[in-house]
Amino acid sequence: DQFDNLEKHTQWGIDILEKYIKFVKERTEIELSYAKQLRNLSKKYQPKKNSKEEEEYKYTSCKAFISTLNEMNDYAGQHEVISENMASQIIVDLARYVQELKQERKSNFHDGRKAQQHIETCWKQLESSKRRFERDCKEADRAQQYFEKMDADINVTKADVEKARQQAQIRHQMAEDSKADYSSILQKFNHEQHEYYHTHIPNIFQKIQEMEERRIVRMGESMKTYAEVDRQVIPIIGKCLDGIVKAAESIDQKNDSQLVIEAYKSGFEPPGDIEFEDYTQPMKRTVSDNSLSNSRGEGKPDLKFGGKSKGKLWPFIKKNKLMSLLTSPHQPPPPPPASASPSAVPNGPQSPKQQKEPLSHRFNEFMTSKPKIHCFRSLKRGLSLKLGATPEDFSNLPPEQRRKKLQQKVDELNKEIQKEMDQRDAITKMKDVYLKNPQMGDPASLDHKLAEVSQNIEKLRLETQKFEAWLAEVEGRLPARNEQARRQSGLYDSQNPPTVNNCAQDRESPDGSYTEEQSQESEVKVLATDFDDEFDDEEPLPAIGTCKALYTFEGQNEGTISVVEGETLYVIEEDKGDGWTRIRRNEDEEGYVPTSYVEVCLDKNAKDS
Repeated sequence: DQFDNLEKHTQWGIDILEKYIKFVKERTEIELSYAKQLRNLSKKYQPKKNSKEEEEYKYTSCKAFISTLNEMNDYAGQHEVISENMASQIIVDLARYVQELKQERKSNFHDGRKAQQHIETCWKQLESSKRRFERDCKEADRAQQYFEKMDADINVTKADVEKARQQAQIRHQMAEDSKADYSSILQKFNHEQHEYYHTHIPNIFQKIQEMEERRIVRMGESMKTYAEVDRQVIPIIGKCLDGIVKAAESIDQKNDSQLVIEAYKSGFEPPGDIEFEDYTQPMKRTVSDNSLSNSRGEGKPDLKFGGKSKGKLWPFIKKNKLMSLLTSPHQPPPPPPASASPSAVPNGPQSPKQQKEPLSHRFNEFMTSKPKIHCFRSLKRGLSLKLGATPEDFSNLPPEQRRKKLQQKVDELNKEIQKEMDQRDAITKMKDVYLKNPQMGDPASLDHKLAEVSQNIEKLRLETQKFEAWLAEVEGRLPARNEQARRQSGLYDSQNPPTVNNCAQDRESPDGSYTEEQSQESEVKVLATDFDDEFDDEEPLPAIGTCKALYTFEGQNEGTISVVEGETLYVIEEDKGDGWTRIRRNEDEEGYVPTSYVEVCLDKNAKDS
């Protein structure tokens, strides 16, 4: 009798199943989104091909990071597997089952409605038969009473009495027929009602119960499948995590350190000891026209005799450039500001024109104060490298780095040669095929291509020979591995006799590179190009006093240096009358500042000497 309630309950069960399907579907979308984000994350941090970043991933720590990214990519793949398996094993099956469940439920409740309508129809027939039987009985009773009344009345004719009697009999017969009909319908209804409550409805309810229990079991199985799909990928995810741990354990700090050493070692020998310079004995030098030759003649034997000079510090100390020594600002210095405010100081004063001393005088003074200078060719080579032109033979690099670059270039050329040779072999085979089967193509059409490939091979071989020659030169100049204790100064002394005057005898520049005289690099023209002799590095000018900056000066022009108000610096050359004083901040930074911008305090002893 709870037909309606069961109908509502089964509909609720289907709704729960559809809600669970929706839940699993959203879970699959989350897994896909998570996998996509993991893949994008892994791709984002992968090194770009053919880039400097890719070269940096040769270290074990970076390789471990790459392995971690790859494992995360596989990890993302397992989440995609979870999504796919849930979609195929749960969502698709449950969606199909829900459709079947709806059809079965509809059929069961249709049968129940049909049985319910049938029993209601039987009940209506019984009620109708019962009312007809009741009506006929009442009519028969009234007819019998009318007959008895007519029969007792002496005034009524015999014909009227007979008519009343016949009418009473008819009504009585009709009542008997209605009674029989009512009894038959009642028996039929009782049978149908018994069948309805004891057979049809129990069977329908049993089917509905079985359907509902199957739905519950199926939902439980789907939940188990939901868990198993996750459980199946756990071993693979564990392997991914084990791969990350293994990659982390493979990191070798010693190997990384060795790679850094191999990548950046220059191949230079350590500098020699710095000899003691005695300033107690004044050094007397005279300015003359032949001071250059005298200083050169004096400087070379000193180098040979001493064996270890300050000039050997060039691999590690940035020396003063000759141009900054020869050219001081040639325009009057800017006037001092009205106040000490930094905003009042003009930025970047123009390099003034020197009026009092010609360039030759300054050059002679420089030569007399410096026993050793660069040769102009070495200077031009250094200046051309400063302009950013990279030489073909990598002569701007230290010896060890140059050797690596040349070796890399030779390997690349050999690979290109091999590629061209493979192409030539392929063209030759194709030509043979054309010769044997002319219908496939014209053999002569390949001659031009074959000649072009052969020409490319010859060019590449010439290039390879050129770089191999440079490589052999560098490997011949590099010190042996078991002779690292040899001093660089002694090596240069043995290679360069003091009587050699031609710079072409020694191509080694102060940065450790080797260049040719007829190089195609962009070079800077310097004055006095007649001097083509090579000298060792100059000694820095000695400090003759100190100075304190009264104002801030922005030295933006060549030969000038920036100072900050209140800063204390060394004076290495006093004002020659042009309004500029030469100062030094440290061994690497020196230049000219306006004399009116600083307060100079000269050391009397240093000035006299």
